[in-house]
Amino acid sequence: MSRLKLEHGISRIRRAKLQSSIDQTVADDIELMAEWSNNETNYVVNELLRFALTQEEDFQKYKASATTNTPRSAVAAKTSTAKPEPSPTTTAAHV
Repeated sequence: MSRLKLEHGISRIRRAKLQSSIDQTVADDIELMAEWSNNETNYVVNELLRFALTQEEDFQKYKASATTNTPRSAVAAKTSTAKPEPSPTTTAAHV
């Protein structure tokens, strides 16, 4: 099993908003870890989540398969956004 390693004082990263509620005891530990590592809380949360995600083997397999399927999914999404012609039965039902 690998270990989580926080580098001290390097918490300037690009961020995306993710709203979530966590247990108070976990929040307290994160705050303490941020203080200990001399980093912002956001950085500590990101590193903890990144570490946890890399440790989950089933998720990593799913992520790899989802990545390889993405180009086909994007093409399917583009073709399905074309507006279909109304069928005669649909038009007659609305008259």
